[in-house]
Amino acid sequence: MGQQEKVSTSLAGAVGEGISASLAPVDAELARRYPGDPGTRQPVHTVYVPGDAFDAGTIRSWGDEALASLDEHAPDAATLARVLGLPGGLAEAVYTRVRAKLEREPVEDLRVDFEDGYRGRDEDADAARAARLLAEAHARGTAAPYAGIRMKCMEASVRDRGIRTTDVFLTGLMEHGGLPGGLVLTLPKVTYPEQVTAFVRLLEAFEKAHGPDTRRIGFEIQVETSQAILAADGTATVARMIDAAEGRATGLHYGTFDYSACLGVSAAHQAGDHPAADHAKAVMQVAAAGTGVRVSDGSTNVLPVGGTDRVHQAWRLHYGLTRRALARAYYQGWDMHPGHLPTRYAAVFAFYREGMEAAAARLAAYVARTDGDIMDEPATAKALSGYLLRGLDCGALDDAEVARLTGLTRTELDAFARPRRGDLTATPR
Repeated sequence: MGQQEKVSTSLAGAVGEGISASLAPVDAELARRYPGDPGTRQPVHTVYVPGDAFDAGTIRSWGDEALASLDEHAPDAATLARVLGLPGGLAEAVYTRVRAKLEREPVEDLRVDFEDGYRGRDEDADAARAARLLAEAHARGTAAPYAGIRMKCMEASVRDRGIRTTDVFLTGLMEHGGLPGGLVLTLPKVTYPEQVTAFVRLLEAFEKAHGPDTRRIGFEIQVETSQAILAADGTATVARMIDAAEGRATGLHYGTFDYSACLGVSAAHQAGDHPAADHAKAVMQVAAAGTGVRVSDGSTNVLPVGGTDRVHQAWRLHYGLTRRALARAYYQGWDMHPGHLPTRYAAVFAFYREGMEAAAARLAAYVARTDGDIMDEPATAKALSGYLLRGLDCGALDDAEVARLTGLTRTELDAFARPRRGDLTATPR
Protein backbone atom coordinates (compact mmCIF):
# COMPACT_ATOMS: atom_id res chain seq x y z
CA MET A 1 0.00 0.00 0.00
CA GLY A 2 1.38 3.38 -0.97
CA GLN A 3 2.06 6.33 1.28
CA GLN A 4 -1.04 8.20 2.49
CA GLU A 5 -1.32 11.51 0.61
CA LYS A 6 -1.36 14.63 2.79
CA VAL A 7 -4.50 16.72 2.27
CA SER A 8 -4.55 20.42 3.17
CA THR A 9 -7.23 23.11 2.89
CA SER A 10 -7.19 26.89 3.17
CA LEU A 11 -10.83 27.77 3.80
CA ALA A 12 -12.65 27.70 7.10
CA GLY A 13 -15.80 25.61 7.34
CA ALA A 14 -17.80 28.79 7.72
CA VAL A 15 -17.12 29.65 4.07
CA GLY A 16 -18.95 26.61 2.77
CA GLU A 17 -21.72 27.09 5.31
CA GLY A 18 -22.17 30.68 4.15
CA ILE A 19 -22.33 29.66 0.50
CA SER A 20 -24.90 26.97 1.29
CA ALA A 21 -27.00 29.45 3.24
CA SER A 22 -26.91 31.95 0.38
CA LEU A 23 -28.02 29.28 -2.10
CA ALA A 24 -30.76 27.80 0.08
CA PRO A 25 -33.51 29.82 -1.70
CA VAL A 26 -32.16 28.62 -5.07
CA ASP A 27 -32.13 25.02 -3.83
CA ALA A 28 -35.76 25.35 -2.78
CA GLU A 29 -36.72 26.98 -6.07
CA LEU A 30 -35.04 24.24 -8.09
CA ALA A 31 -36.85 21.57 -6.11
CA ARG A 32 -40.20 23.34 -6.57
CA ARG A 33 -39.97 24.20 -10.25
CA TYR A 34 -38.05 21.16 -11.50
CA PRO A 35 -39.14 18.05 -9.58
CA GLY A 36 -38.37 15.84 -12.60
CA ASP A 37 -40.54 13.34 -14.40
CA PRO A 38 -43.35 11.95 -12.21
CA GLY A 39 -42.34 8.38 -13.06
CA THR A 40 -45.90 7.40 -13.93
CA ARG A 41 -47.11 5.84 -17.16
CA GLN A 42 -47.50 8.20 -20.10
CA PRO A 43 -50.08 7.12 -22.69
CA VAL A 44 -48.81 6.80 -26.24
CA HIS A 45 -51.81 8.66 -27.63
CA THR A 46 -55.00 10.55 -26.87
CA VAL A 47 -58.20 9.62 -28.69
CA TYR A 48 -60.74 12.42 -29.13
CA VAL A 49 -64.44 11.50 -29.33
CA PRO A 50 -67.19 14.17 -29.57
CA GLY A 51 -69.27 14.39 -26.40
CA ASP A 52 -72.49 13.89 -28.34
CA ALA A 53 -71.13 10.69 -29.95
CA PHE A 54 -69.51 9.10 -26.90
CA ASP A 55 -71.27 6.04 -25.48
CA ALA A 56 -70.53 2.96 -23.40
CA GLY A 57 -69.26 1.03 -26.41
CA THR A 58 -66.92 3.68 -27.80
CA ILE A 59 -63.61 2.14 -26.75
CA ARG A 60 -64.53 -1.37 -27.87
CA SER A 61 -65.91 -0.08 -31.17
CA TRP A 62 -62.63 1.73 -31.88
CA GLY A 63 -60.72 -1.47 -31.25
CA ASP A 64 -63.08 -3.52 -33.43
CA GLU A 65 -62.94 -1.01 -36.29
CA ALA A 66 -59.15 -0.96 -36.10
CA LEU A 67 -59.02 -4.77 -36.22
CA ALA A 68 -61.42 -4.82 -39.16
CA SER A 69 -59.18 -2.35 -40.99
CA LEU A 70 -56.19 -4.61 -40.40
CA ASP A 71 -58.15 -7.65 -41.60
CA GLU A 72 -59.11 -5.88 -44.80
CA HIS A 73 -55.96 -3.95 -45.66
CA ALA A 74 -53.11 -5.84 -43.91
CA PRO A 75 -54.30 -9.35 -43.02
CA ASP A 76 -50.82 -10.60 -42.12
CA ALA A 77 -47.48 -9.40 -40.82
CA ALA A 78 -45.78 -9.48 -44.21
CA THR A 79 -48.33 -7.11 -45.72
CA LEU A 80 -48.07 -4.60 -42.88
CA ALA A 81 -44.28 -4.76 -43.01
CA ARG A 82 -44.30 -4.12 -46.74
CA VAL A 83 -46.68 -1.17 -46.41
CA LEU A 84 -44.83 0.50 -43.54
CA GLY A 85 -41.27 -0.61 -44.23
CA LEU A 86 -40.98 -2.23 -40.83
CA PRO A 87 -37.40 -3.03 -39.83
CA GLY A 88 -36.26 -6.54 -40.68
CA GLY A 89 -37.05 -9.24 -38.18
CA LEU A 90 -39.65 -7.17 -36.33
CA ALA A 91 -42.70 -7.71 -38.53
CA GLU A 92 -44.19 -10.75 -36.83
CA ALA A 93 -43.60 -9.53 -33.28
CA VAL A 94 -45.00 -6.08 -34.05
CA TYR A 95 -48.03 -7.38 -35.92
CA THR A 96 -48.89 -9.89 -33.19
CA ARG A 97 -48.59 -7.26 -30.49
CA VAL A 98 -50.65 -4.72 -32.43
CA ARG A 99 -53.52 -7.17 -32.78
CA ALA A 100 -53.29 -8.13 -29.11
CA LYS A 101 -53.28 -4.48 -28.08
CA LEU A 102 -56.36 -3.71 -30.18
CA GLU A 103 -58.18 -6.62 -28.57
CA ARG A 104 -57.06 -5.89 -25.00
CA GLU A 105 -56.56 -2.11 -24.68
CA PRO A 106 -57.27 -0.26 -27.95
CA VAL A 107 -57.36 3.19 -26.32
CA GLU A 108 -54.85 4.33 -23.70
CA ASP A 109 -56.18 7.85 -23.22
CA LEU A 110 -59.74 8.93 -24.03
CA ARG A 111 -60.86 12.53 -24.22
CA VAL A 112 -64.59 13.21 -24.49
CA ASP A 113 -64.63 16.42 -26.48
CA PHE A 114 -66.88 19.39 -25.73
CA GLU A 115 -64.84 21.84 -27.77
CA ASP A 116 -64.14 21.82 -31.52
CA GLY A 117 -65.52 18.33 -32.11
CA TYR A 118 -68.78 18.82 -30.22
CA ARG A 119 -72.00 19.15 -32.24
CA GLY A 120 -74.58 18.28 -29.58
CA ARG A 121 -77.62 20.34 -28.59
CA ASP A 122 -77.68 19.66 -24.82
CA GLU A 123 -74.18 20.03 -23.43
CA ASP A 124 -75.31 19.71 -19.82
CA ALA A 125 -76.92 16.34 -20.49
CA ASP A 126 -73.99 15.10 -22.57
CA ALA A 127 -71.46 16.12 -19.89
CA ALA A 128 -73.50 14.40 -17.18
CA ARG A 129 -73.80 11.30 -19.35
CA ALA A 130 -70.04 11.27 -19.98
CA ALA A 131 -69.40 11.36 -16.23
CA ARG A 132 -71.82 8.50 -15.59
CA LEU A 133 -70.45 6.32 -18.40
CA LEU A 134 -66.82 6.88 -17.37
CA ALA A 135 -67.67 6.08 -13.75
CA GLU A 136 -69.48 2.90 -14.79
CA ALA A 137 -66.53 1.87 -16.98
CA HIS A 138 -64.17 2.30 -14.03
CA ALA A 139 -66.47 0.24 -11.84
CA ARG A 140 -66.49 -2.55 -14.46
CA GLY A 141 -62.74 -2.33 -15.05
CA THR A 142 -63.24 -1.49 -18.74
CA ALA A 143 -62.17 2.16 -18.69
CA ALA A 144 -59.15 3.42 -20.58
CA PRO A 145 -56.13 3.91 -18.27
CA TYR A 146 -56.68 7.66 -18.72
CA ALA A 147 -59.94 9.44 -19.50
CA GLY A 148 -61.58 12.81 -19.12
CA ILE A 149 -62.95 15.73 -21.07
CA ARG A 150 -61.81 18.69 -23.11
CA MET A 151 -64.03 21.62 -22.20
CA LYS A 152 -64.35 24.95 -23.94
CA CYS A 153 -61.60 27.46 -23.28
CA MET A 154 -61.35 30.49 -20.99
CA GLU A 155 -61.98 33.06 -23.75
CA ALA A 156 -64.88 35.40 -23.03
CA SER A 157 -67.25 34.11 -25.70
CA VAL A 158 -67.32 30.52 -24.37
CA ARG A 159 -65.97 30.88 -20.82
CA ASP A 160 -69.26 30.41 -18.98
CA ARG A 161 -70.06 27.31 -21.02
CA GLY A 162 -66.63 25.82 -20.34
CA ILE A 163 -66.93 26.47 -16.60
CA ARG A 164 -70.40 24.93 -16.45
CA THR A 165 -69.42 21.81 -18.42
CA THR A 166 -66.42 21.28 -16.16
CA ASP A 167 -68.66 21.61 -13.11
CA VAL A 168 -71.35 19.28 -14.48
CA PHE A 169 -68.80 16.64 -15.44
CA LEU A 170 -66.80 16.69 -12.19
CA THR A 171 -69.96 16.83 -10.07
CA GLY A 172 -71.31 13.84 -11.98
CA LEU A 173 -68.16 11.88 -11.20
CA MET A 174 -68.51 12.71 -7.51
CA GLU A 175 -72.12 11.53 -7.58
CA HIS A 176 -71.05 8.23 -9.15
CA GLY A 177 -68.29 7.25 -6.78
CA GLY A 178 -65.74 10.07 -6.80
CA LEU A 179 -62.91 11.23 -9.02
CA PRO A 180 -61.29 8.17 -10.62
CA GLY A 181 -57.62 7.50 -11.05
CA GLY A 182 -56.35 8.52 -14.46
CA LEU A 183 -58.75 11.48 -14.68
CA VAL A 184 -57.56 14.02 -17.26
CA LEU A 185 -58.93 17.47 -18.08
CA THR A 186 -57.71 19.36 -21.14
CA LEU A 187 -57.86 23.16 -21.26
CA PRO A 188 -57.77 24.26 -24.93
CA LYS A 189 -56.74 27.44 -26.74
CA VAL A 190 -54.76 28.93 -23.89
CA THR A 191 -53.22 32.27 -24.83
CA TYR A 192 -52.38 33.98 -21.54
CA PRO A 193 -51.05 32.55 -18.25
CA GLU A 194 -53.93 34.30 -16.48
CA GLN A 195 -56.33 31.87 -18.20
CA VAL A 196 -54.43 29.00 -16.61
CA THR A 197 -54.61 30.69 -13.21
CA ALA A 198 -58.36 31.16 -13.66
CA PHE A 199 -58.78 27.43 -14.32
CA VAL A 200 -56.75 26.65 -11.19
CA ARG A 201 -59.12 28.84 -9.17
CA LEU A 202 -62.08 26.97 -10.70
CA LEU A 203 -60.65 23.60 -9.65
CA GLU A 204 -59.81 24.90 -6.18
CA ALA A 205 -63.41 26.06 -5.75
CA PHE A 206 -64.70 22.66 -6.81
CA GLU A 207 -62.40 20.85 -4.40
CA LYS A 208 -63.39 23.18 -1.57
CA ALA A 209 -67.08 22.56 -2.29
CA HIS A 210 -66.57 18.81 -1.90
CA GLY A 211 -64.41 18.85 1.20
CA PRO A 212 -60.85 18.01 2.25
CA ASP A 213 -60.96 14.43 0.97
CA THR A 214 -61.38 15.53 -2.66
CA ARG A 215 -58.39 14.56 -4.78
CA ARG A 216 -56.29 17.38 -6.19
CA ILE A 217 -57.17 17.76 -9.86
CA GLY A 218 -54.53 18.29 -12.54
CA PHE A 219 -54.97 19.27 -16.17
CA GLU A 220 -53.29 19.54 -19.55
CA ILE A 221 -52.66 22.81 -21.36
CA GLN A 222 -53.32 22.80 -25.08
CA VAL A 223 -51.00 24.97 -27.18
CA GLU A 224 -52.95 26.18 -30.20
CA THR A 225 -52.06 29.85 -30.57
CA SER A 226 -48.84 31.66 -31.45
CA GLN A 227 -49.19 33.75 -28.29
CA ALA A 228 -48.91 30.57 -26.21
CA ILE A 229 -45.37 30.15 -27.53
CA LEU A 230 -44.14 33.75 -27.72
CA ALA A 231 -45.65 36.60 -25.72
CA ALA A 232 -45.75 40.23 -26.81
CA ASP A 233 -42.75 40.98 -24.57
CA GLY A 234 -40.68 38.24 -26.21
CA THR A 235 -40.88 35.73 -23.37
CA ALA A 236 -41.89 32.08 -23.77
CA THR A 237 -45.52 32.18 -22.63
CA VAL A 238 -45.73 28.42 -22.25
CA ALA A 239 -43.12 28.47 -19.50
CA ARG A 240 -45.17 31.07 -17.62
CA MET A 241 -48.27 28.91 -18.11
CA ILE A 242 -46.61 25.99 -16.37
CA ASP A 243 -45.82 28.28 -13.45
CA ALA A 244 -49.36 29.69 -13.46
CA ALA A 245 -50.76 26.16 -13.07
CA GLU A 246 -49.28 26.06 -9.55
CA GLY A 247 -48.18 22.45 -9.83
CA ARG A 248 -51.39 21.19 -11.46
CA ALA A 249 -50.17 21.06 -15.07
CA THR A 250 -49.54 17.50 -16.22
CA GLY A 251 -49.10 17.97 -19.95
CA LEU A 252 -48.64 20.35 -22.88
CA HIS A 253 -50.51 19.24 -26.00
CA TYR A 254 -49.70 20.66 -29.41
CA GLY A 255 -52.74 21.58 -31.52
CA THR A 256 -51.54 20.97 -35.06
CA PHE A 257 -54.20 22.69 -37.09
CA ASP A 258 -55.26 25.60 -34.89
CA TYR A 259 -51.63 26.55 -34.32
CA SER A 260 -50.72 26.24 -37.99
CA ALA A 261 -53.73 28.32 -39.03
CA CYS A 262 -52.82 30.94 -36.43
CA LEU A 263 -49.46 31.37 -38.19
CA GLY A 264 -51.07 31.53 -41.63
CA VAL A 265 -49.86 28.13 -42.84
CA SER A 266 -52.06 27.08 -45.76
CA ALA A 267 -54.33 24.11 -45.20
CA ALA A 268 -52.41 21.84 -47.58
CA HIS A 269 -49.22 22.25 -45.52
CA GLN A 270 -50.61 22.03 -41.98
CA ALA A 271 -48.85 18.98 -40.54
CA GLY A 272 -46.82 17.82 -37.59
CA ASP A 273 -43.56 17.98 -39.51
CA HIS A 274 -43.96 21.58 -40.72
CA PRO A 275 -41.12 23.86 -39.52
CA ALA A 276 -43.64 25.96 -37.58
CA ALA A 277 -44.76 22.83 -35.73
CA ASP A 278 -41.19 21.80 -35.00
CA HIS A 279 -40.43 25.23 -33.53
CA ALA A 280 -43.52 25.26 -31.30
CA LYS A 281 -42.90 21.77 -29.96
CA ALA A 282 -39.22 22.51 -29.34
CA VAL A 283 -40.17 25.53 -27.22
CA MET A 284 -42.77 23.43 -25.36
CA GLN A 285 -40.18 20.72 -24.78
CA VAL A 286 -37.58 23.07 -23.35
CA ALA A 287 -40.15 24.87 -21.18
CA ALA A 288 -41.41 21.56 -19.75
CA ALA A 289 -38.03 19.88 -19.24
CA GLY A 290 -37.52 18.86 -15.64
CA THR A 291 -40.89 20.23 -14.49
CA GLY A 292 -42.75 16.92 -14.54
CA VAL A 293 -45.02 18.25 -17.31
CA ARG A 294 -45.10 16.03 -20.39
CA VAL A 295 -45.31 17.10 -24.02
CA SER A 296 -47.66 15.58 -26.57
CA ASP A 297 -47.55 15.88 -30.33
CA GLY A 298 -50.72 16.62 -32.30
CA SER A 299 -52.53 14.67 -34.99
CA THR A 300 -52.86 14.13 -38.72
CA ASN A 301 -56.15 14.85 -40.49
CA VAL A 302 -55.44 12.35 -43.27
CA LEU A 303 -57.80 9.50 -42.47
CA PRO A 304 -57.13 5.87 -43.48
CA VAL A 305 -60.46 5.30 -45.20
CA GLY A 306 -61.54 4.17 -48.66
CA GLY A 307 -59.79 1.67 -50.90
CA THR A 308 -56.71 -0.28 -49.88
CA ASP A 309 -54.27 1.93 -51.79
CA ARG A 310 -55.62 5.02 -50.10
CA VAL A 311 -55.57 3.38 -46.66
CA HIS A 312 -51.98 2.26 -47.18
CA GLN A 313 -50.98 5.78 -48.18
CA ALA A 314 -52.56 7.24 -45.04
CA TRP A 315 -50.97 4.54 -42.90
CA ARG A 316 -47.51 5.29 -44.27
CA LEU A 317 -47.98 8.99 -43.49
CA HIS A 318 -49.19 8.36 -39.96
CA TYR A 319 -46.51 5.77 -39.24
CA GLY A 320 -43.77 8.12 -40.47
CA LEU A 321 -45.05 11.07 -38.45
CA THR A 322 -45.32 8.93 -35.32
CA ARG A 323 -41.80 7.53 -35.71
CA ARG A 324 -40.48 11.05 -36.33
CA ALA A 325 -42.14 12.30 -33.16
CA LEU A 326 -40.77 9.42 -31.07
CA ALA A 327 -37.25 10.15 -32.24
CA ARG A 328 -37.75 13.74 -31.07
CA ALA A 329 -38.92 12.58 -27.63
CA TYR A 330 -42.61 13.35 -28.17
CA TYR A 331 -43.90 10.08 -26.76
CA GLN A 332 -47.59 10.89 -27.08
CA GLY A 333 -49.82 12.13 -29.91
CA TRP A 334 -53.45 12.40 -30.93
CA ASP A 335 -55.43 9.85 -32.92
CA MET A 336 -58.61 11.02 -34.61
CA HIS A 337 -59.91 7.83 -36.26
CA PRO A 338 -59.94 4.09 -35.42
CA GLY A 339 -57.91 3.45 -38.56
CA HIS A 340 -55.00 5.33 -36.97
CA LEU A 341 -54.66 2.82 -34.14
CA PRO A 342 -52.87 0.07 -36.14
CA THR A 343 -50.14 2.44 -37.27
CA ARG A 344 -49.90 4.20 -33.91
CA TYR A 345 -49.13 0.93 -32.19
CA ALA A 346 -47.02 -0.43 -35.04
CA ALA A 347 -44.81 2.67 -34.89
CA VAL A 348 -44.57 2.66 -31.10
CA PHE A 349 -43.89 -1.07 -30.82
CA ALA A 350 -41.27 -1.02 -33.59
CA PHE A 351 -39.56 1.97 -31.95
CA TYR A 352 -39.14 0.17 -28.64
CA ARG A 353 -38.47 -3.32 -29.95
CA GLU A 354 -35.78 -2.31 -32.40
CA GLY A 355 -33.86 -0.46 -29.70
CA MET A 356 -34.53 -2.81 -26.81
CA GLU A 357 -31.38 -4.94 -26.96
CA ALA A 358 -28.99 -2.01 -27.39
CA ALA A 359 -30.62 0.00 -24.60
CA ALA A 360 -30.67 -3.01 -22.27
CA ALA A 361 -27.02 -3.80 -22.97
CA ARG A 362 -25.95 -0.21 -22.28
CA LEU A 363 -27.91 -0.11 -19.05
CA ALA A 364 -26.57 -3.49 -17.91
CA ALA A 365 -23.03 -2.33 -18.65
CA TYR A 366 -23.59 0.86 -16.72
CA VAL A 367 -24.90 -1.06 -13.71
CA ALA A 368 -21.96 -3.48 -13.85
CA ARG A 369 -19.50 -0.65 -14.64
CA THR A 370 -18.08 -2.74 -17.46
CA ASP A 371 -16.14 -1.36 -20.39
CA GLY A 372 -17.75 -0.96 -23.77
CA ASP A 373 -17.65 1.20 -26.87
CA ILE A 374 -19.96 3.80 -25.25
CA MET A 375 -19.30 5.45 -21.88
CA ASP A 376 -22.62 6.40 -20.32
CA GLU A 377 -23.31 8.82 -17.49
CA PRO A 378 -26.09 8.73 -14.83
CA ALA A 379 -28.35 10.95 -16.96
CA THR A 380 -28.06 8.51 -19.85
CA ALA A 381 -28.77 5.56 -17.57
CA LYS A 382 -31.92 7.39 -16.52
CA ALA A 383 -32.90 7.86 -20.16
CA LEU A 384 -32.19 4.20 -20.96
CA SER A 385 -34.35 2.98 -18.10
CA GLY A 386 -37.09 5.42 -19.08
CA TYR A 387 -37.02 4.09 -22.63
CA LEU A 388 -37.44 0.51 -21.44
CA LEU A 389 -40.16 1.45 -18.96
CA ARG A 390 -42.19 3.23 -21.64
CA GLY A 391 -41.87 0.14 -23.81
CA LEU A 392 -43.13 -2.01 -20.95
CA ASP A 393 -46.02 0.32 -20.14
CA CYS A 394 -47.51 0.29 -23.63
CA GLY A 395 -47.01 -3.44 -24.25
CA ALA A 396 -44.17 -3.21 -26.75
CA LEU A 397 -41.88 -5.12 -24.38
CA ASP A 398 -42.37 -7.86 -21.79
CA ASP A 399 -41.10 -7.83 -18.22
CA ALA A 400 -39.35 -11.18 -18.67
CA GLU A 401 -37.34 -10.21 -21.74
CA VAL A 402 -36.26 -6.86 -20.28
CA ALA A 403 -35.24 -8.56 -17.02
CA ARG A 404 -33.27 -11.17 -18.97
CA LEU A 405 -31.42 -8.53 -21.00
CA THR A 406 -30.72 -6.06 -18.20
CA GLY A 407 -30.59 -8.25 -15.11
CA LEU A 408 -32.91 -5.71 -13.48
CA THR A 409 -36.41 -6.00 -12.06
CA ARG A 410 -39.18 -3.51 -12.82
CA THR A 411 -38.63 -2.00 -9.38
CA GLU A 412 -34.93 -1.52 -10.10
CA LEU A 413 -35.71 0.09 -13.46
CA ASP A 414 -38.10 2.46 -11.69
CA ALA A 415 -35.35 3.40 -9.26
CA PHE A 416 -33.17 4.51 -12.18
CA ALA A 417 -36.01 6.65 -13.51
CA ARG A 418 -37.70 9.09 -11.16
CA PRO A 419 -39.60 8.83 -7.87
CA ARG A 420 -43.27 9.46 -8.34
CA ARG A 421 -44.77 12.84 -7.71
CA GLY A 422 -47.86 14.16 -5.93
CA ASP A 423 -51.49 13.15 -5.98
CA LEU A 424 -52.80 14.84 -9.12
CA THR A 425 -55.77 13.05 -10.60
CA ALA A 426 -54.32 13.69 -14.04
CA THR A 427 -51.48 11.31 -13.22
CA PRO A 428 -52.62 7.74 -13.75
CA ARG A 429 -53.48 4.88 -11.47
